Order: sequence, then C-alpha cells, then structure tokens
Amino acid sequence: MSGKKFAFGKVGQRAGYIIRVQSPEGMKKINSTKRETAAAFLKKVAKEFGFNSNGFSVYLNRNKTGEILSQNKTLSLLKIKHGDMLFLFPSSSSQSSENMDTFSEDDIDQYLSKQEGKIYRNRDAQLCRHGPMGKCVHCVPLEPFDEDYLNHLDPPVKHMSFHAYIRKLTGGADKGKFVALENISCKIKSGCEGHLPWPEGICTKCQPSAITLNRQKYRHVDNIMFENHTIADRFLDFWRKTGNQRMGYLYGRYTEHKDIPLGIRAEVAAIYEPPQIGTQNSLELIDDPRAAAVEEIAAKLGLRKVGWIFTDLLSEDTRIGTVRYTRNKDSYFLSSEECITAGHFQNQHANPCRLSPDGHFGSKFVTVVATGGPDNQVHFEGYQVSNQCMALVRDECLLPCRDAPELGYAKESSSEQYVPDVFYKITTTFPKDPVFTFSSMLRFPIENRDALGETQDFHSLATYLSQCSSSSSFLDIVSDFHLLIFLVTNDVMPLRDSIGLLLEAVKTSNEELAQTWKKSEQWATIEQLCSECISNSLEIWEDSCASAGSRQALWTMPWVARLSQHPPLSCGHASTAPS
Repeated sequence: MSGKKFAFGKVGQRAGYIIRVQSPEGMKKINSTKRETAAAFLKKVAKEFGFNSNGFSVYLNRNKTGEILSQNKTLSLLKIKHGDMLFLFPSSSSQSSENMDTFSEDDIDQYLSKQEGKIYRNRDAQLCRHGPMGKCVHCVPLEPFDEDYLNHLDPPVKHMSFHAYIRKLTGGADKGKFVALENISCKIKSGCEGHLPWPEGICTKCQPSAITLNRQKYRHVDNIMFENHTIADRFLDFWRKTGNQRMGYLYGRYTEHKDIPLGIRAEVAAIYEPPQIGTQNSLELIDDPRAAAVEEIAAKLGLRKVGWIFTDLLSEDTRIGTVRYTRNKDSYFLSSEECITAGHFQNQHANPCRLSPDGHFGSKFVTVVATGGPDNQVHFEGYQVSNQCMALVRDECLLPCRDAPELGYAKESSSEQYVPDVFYKITTTFPKDPVFTFSSMLRFPIENRDALGETQDFHSLATYLSQCSSSSSFLDIVSDFHLLIFLVTNDVMPLRDSIGLLLEAVKTSNEELAQTWKKSEQWATIEQLCSECISNSLEIWEDSCASAGSRQALWTMPWVARLSQHPPLSCGHASTAPS
C-alpha cells in the first residue's frame, strides 16, 4: 500500500561507535570506541549477555572464524568498525542467561533452516544445448525466493515463504553477516536523560521512527489445512442450529508445505471452543478457567495452538442452504476490528527467531474466517496480519472505525486511515485423503455449548460410551479431543495428574498403552460413575412409564440394561441430539 503513512515522529540520527553482537538468543548493541581494547570490549559483552569471563567466544564471522581474543589490541587494529556485526557462541560448559538457556526456535524452523531449498528444473529440450550432465541458464536450479518462478505458479504466489526470505537476506557475498530482523516499535524509548519525559520533552534518540505501510514480501505461514471435513463441520453445527456466530482456537502442528519453496503449513487437528457469548452479529469472549488445562493436554498430545477461527455467516436461502457473499474486493476481507484482534493474538504467539535482537520476529498464528463465497456456499479463508500491523496493535496505535468496518484510524492523530494491506491471504485447504489425529468416529459433546442443550457431564459420557460397538478398540473410543478435555477438567473426578499415559497413547496411537491405562483405578471409577448415571436414568424412566400405565417405551433404551451388565463398551445406539 504505497503512499499511506502512519507518522509517529522523524527518523533520528545514530551517534557513537556501536558494535552489534549476534547470539543464539538474539542481537544486542554494545557501545564502544575504536580505541577500546578487545579485552575491555569482551568484558562489556560478558556483562550484557550475563556470562562469566570465559563462558563464551566471539567471532568475526558466522561460521566461527576470526575469533576475537582477550588482548590489548584496539578494535580499530582488529578492523572492527562502527555498525559491524560480531557473532557470539556460548561454550558447551558455560551457563548463559535465563533467556539464552530457554530460547529455541520451533522444530519446523530448525528443519527448514537445514534444507537446501533450491528449485530444480528439468533439461529444456528446445532451449538447452548441452548434454544430460550439463546445466545452463534455462535449467540451472533457482533460489527459493525467485519471484518470477513464484509469480508463474498456479495460483501465483505473491508472498515468498519466511525461510525463503531469510535465504535471500543471507545469500549474498557477506552470507548475512549484517542481517538483523528488528521488530518495529511505535513507542517512545525510555531512559533518555537529556530532557524531561514525554510529553514535556522528546528528542531524535527517543522518538520512534515514522512508519509507512507497505506490502510485506513474505509470510510466516503459507498454507492452512484441516485434517478432515469433520473438524470444520462440527464447528459449523453451532451456527446451523442457532444462527449465532462462533469462535474457536485451532490446535495442530506446523509442518513443511512442499508446494512452495521452504514453505510452512499449519495443520489443524482439533478446534477448542472457549466460553463466549455469540449473537447474529457479534462475539464476546469470556474468561476461560480451562485454558491452562487445555494447553497442557494439547502439549502432551504433541499439539499447539496454531490459530483461531470464527464464523461470519448469514443465510441467503434456507430452502437450499445458501449463505450471503459479503467479503470481497468491493467491501473488505477482514474488518479493522478483526485485524486488530488477529494482531493481538499474533503478538501473544510470537515466532522465535535467532536473527532477531529480541529473540522473536513475526508470528505463525493464523486467522481463519468461515464465510460465504462467490458461489453462496461456506468457504474457509485464511489470513495473517503483517508485522507492521502487529506493532501498531501491540503499541495501541490502531482503533477500529464504528461506522465503516474496513477503516481504522491512528489513535495519536485521530485521522482516519484506510488499512487494506496490513494482512495477507493464506490458502486454506482440505486433504484429498482425510487424516485423523483423533480416530474416534463418535461425537462427544463439544465444550461450552450449553446454549444448544449439549453438556459435558457423566451422563453424556455414559451415552457416548454406549454408542461404541464391542469391536471398537479402547484407543479409538478415547481418541477424541473434547472427551480428553472433559476427563481432565470435570468437577467430579478430574484426571489431570493421572491421564499422562493415556495422552501418550493417543499421541503415539499405541493401543497397548491405552489398555494399560484402562486397567487403572481411575478408569474403573469413571465406569462406576457412568453406571450410576444410567441406573438413575433407568429409575426415572421406569417411574415415568409406570405413571403412564405402560412399560412399552422401555424398548427405546435397550442399551441401558446391557451397560449395567457389561460396562461400558458392549453397547447399542442412543441419540444425544437436542430436540
């Protein structure tokens, strides 16, 4: 978006002799002079990073060549100039600062950083004039950031992958020696002693730089894929039954997206629906007492929160099941309020990055909208807001316009600004061959759907178990994300401290581990509670039939007696659909 500016101050001029030091936890700037000795400089580095005097090494080059030793030579004699980047590596026996110990990039980032990423092409029969072992400009491998190649894909790719962007930065003659991915800041820098604090005073050292909104050249996630249609269908059921909008958190994993060079895919295995109040036109999130428990369960299952999803659906014709097509180039794709919410979530889930001074850069947290498409059917559209938008949201500079959802305005100036290009679109897909992290074909009630009459309690658990055939394996029965959440968070018998073995069994699809956990006292107690629920239901049912002078209605619940005799797996069918 060219020509649109959010101005927060003029760019200040740097002064002094500053050396940048890149470490595994990020980059820091060390003030120095050209006459300072290497020994004195290394002491400053040790103090800044929290090392003892011999717990690290500093090199001129990223490949650990040109070590700077503690000696009396000045920095100028060592040919270290203002603005140079040095590289710090902790020794194996040293203990770094707390951040250094805990900092680690995501597994997918570590994997992609080791891949070659080249785009290999076959020999062109018409243009190539060499033998089968030769290469020319028409068939030589391309770099993963080759824009011409990306633009000719079907569909064209406007944004290169984040790791392709890193390859571009680090692929020059200096091999990325001066690369530093710095996060944008819109706040006044604190600690300036040359004047009174803002608003009484400000200078070029502490005022933030001006921001011009530009299209981001890369994206942190290139594709979103739901493992199967059931995940999305169950989420949409709430809107189908109530007409009210719904929101949920996406749990899954990040994997390689092979359709784009060095691309990343967010794979969705489950949707957790937090407490919320939804209407036809609004959503309000409520404090979630289960949030920490859900995160713990997901982590033990090898999953993480990868994004959020919400519906924006209005019925067009209920007779044929069509919905309105409202989000398009003539209106908006994401409203300013949704952009701000997406920015808030992305800031909460920052992306660990070794090339950033702060140890994090951007985010892989995605936004999915379930809305009407041009064919008036439900479509799933994926987005992320840019790093610029994240900074504006983090520093509380953006507010949504009340009258025009596509407009936002800068808080400081209060002048309206159109913000159409601070987000970028991500392809959202379903696989040809469905994948099921959770293998249960039954449906345990989804959490926080009391408005539909769908509750998570031991009666619903007994009903769920009663639907299982005698041939079902125990692992398949308990392999349901919402069931596992209930087992951990229920008020009667929470299993948070004793469910680890079962979660490991579901994570690794290990029936033997699941059978071992089934023999535990905890599961025996769960079975007993379910049996009591069924017994109580049977007594109520018999009393109701007796008062009506007939017992014929008992045939509708044949599984009750069998559940009492063979709890709880050799059961028939019982419907739990709300009336």
